[in-house]
Amino acid sequence: MHTSYEEQPLHFNSLPKVLCFDEFKSVKSAEGAMSFIFCDASNGKLIDIVEDRRLSTLKPYFMRFSKEAREGVTHVVIDMYAPYMTLIKEVFPNAKIVLDKFHVVQLLSRALNKTRIRFMNQNKEFYNKFKHYWRLLLKAQEDIHSTHYFYSNCFKKQISQQEIIDFLLALDPELKATYDFYQTIKQAIKLRNFDAFHHAIQNPSDLLSPEMKTALKTLTNYQDYIKNTIETSYTNGVLEGINNKIKVIKRMAFGYRSFYHFKARILIIHKYTFEQKNKRNQTAQ
Repeated sequence: MHTSYEEQPLHFNSLPKVLCFDEFKSVKSAEGAMSFIFCDASNGKLIDIVEDRRLSTLKPYFMRFSKEAREGVTHVVIDMYAPYMTLIKEVFPNAKIVLDKFHVVQLLSRALNKTRIRFMNQNKEFYNKFKHYWRLLLKAQEDIHSTHYFYSNCFKKQISQQEIIDFLLALDPELKATYDFYQTIKQAIKLRNFDAFHHAIQNPSDLLSPEMKTALKTLTNYQDYIKNTIETSYTNGVLEGINNKIKVIKRMAFGYRSFYHFKARILIIHKYTFEQKNKRNQTAQ
């Protein structure tokens, strides 16, 4: 059968130097629950979609590319899905693994949030305060206002964001140590300061919550990859944008039964939007 993919075959003798790997929820008929998608990190051009994201499927898929093409890949941006790391080491011998900044920070924010929830459930007296201001605890330190006052129904008075933070953290040393660690790592990543990151994970407080200690183990295991994250500007942002479009495509069609049709629709729409974006950029120049 003649297909749109056959009209635009993959070039197995070339690959972009920097790749972005991710996955999205596939159709029910797909072999795996999640399908694999990858693109060129430099311009967001979608390269291909694979039905199954599992290593047993992806390794033979990428081995179809020439050795020269695979050796030319210098960086691959991924989330913390371990099979991707194995895949890169086996298929792209010269590529550095870059963990997406968002997923590193997400690991920490989830650990802090779980710590807050546990403390909140154990201390019903302060339940409403912790529940209402959970977003405030996750904000970057530099974004917390200390001079702007507002009326808080929870505190029944005029108060600043910084005063709320100080009150909540003063209730428990474990929570404060966990919060401080979260802010230190988040700031080190934002400022691209690997020395500060390395010092923080090598010298953690003994008071860190169990949830944050688990996250710390992950940071320690992946610190070489996080070094690449900090020292480069590569992220999976462009691929996350494509995944958001995929969700819209699926929602507008009320779902797809066939992976083949779903993939075809994604490729057609992305090709059109990619070409339109390039035209706008050329016109602006």
